[in-house]
Amino acid sequence: MPNDFNQQVIEEFRANKGRVGGYFEGARLLLLTTTGARTGRPHTTPVGYLPDSDDRVLIIASAAGAPRHPAWFHNLVANPRVTVESGAFTYEARAVVLEGEERDRIFARAVEADPGWAAYQEKTERVIPVIALHSLAEGGPGHINASSMGEALKVVHDAFRRELELIRTEMNDSAGTGRGTLGAQLRVNCLTFCAGLHNHHTGEGLAMFPFLEDRHPELAPTLARLRDEHDRIAELVEDLRRVVGDENADPDTARREVDRLTTELEAHLTYEEEQLIPILDAGA
Repeated sequence: MPNDFNQQVIEEFRANKGRVGGYFEGARLLLLTTTGARTGRPHTTPVGYLPDSDDRVLIIASAAGAPRHPAWFHNLVANPRVTVESGAFTYEARAVVLEGEERDRIFARAVEADPGWAAYQEKTERVIPVIALHSLAEGGPGHINASSMGEALKVVHDAFRRELELIRTEMNDSAGTGRGTLGAQLRVNCLTFCAGLHNHHTGEGLAMFPFLEDRHPELAPTLARLRDEHDRIAELVEDLRRVVGDENADPDTARREVDRLTTELEAHLTYEEEQLIPILDAGA
């Protein structure tokens, strides 16, 4: 993409914590900052990504099927340590170019989810690289892009909302294909979301809730309700995991599980924000 277009996307991405319109609307997008192979200067580029696991995401150096690899790919080969901005989080990562069977398997998974990747490969003679970005953040997903504890809670919640919105869209698209099972990448997206939500609620239960309890005893009924809701949501997450963990998962069943989770999670997130953000931002 032209530099001026990229800069517009970068500014919109940062201003809206990962949400953008136009060309990238409805896409999973991150900002990748690499170190110039020749200049040593930082370069930031919007890049589409695929969820893969708790500690890594995947990017594809398609350059829309251009005959040469994009500049950011050459940069990360020369300097594998990169910075990733997800919208909610910023973290350092180690870039690993995938090879052989692993590269082919993941590229095939990407093509199944979006045939556009295959169209890009057909346009060029080069083998389009697939790169794994392994998070180097310790003890969490990275620095939260927020200026207060209350804003941090809202930013993280909105990231979960956005991911569920994308998954629901993908579920509907999958049902429309007439295929009898969920695609492999869609199953990975669901399982990665489930793991992230579990980790977030575990962190709240171990750290934020005791912190608030100690300083605000009057919050005991609110925190008790939130813990009960965590337990209920954990049951729904497990139901979804069980469905999508099956390679022969029925898309309609999976979509119903996602809808159930979405309804209860949205109510939980809204209540938590209403009750806790004023206290967090008051300097708890």
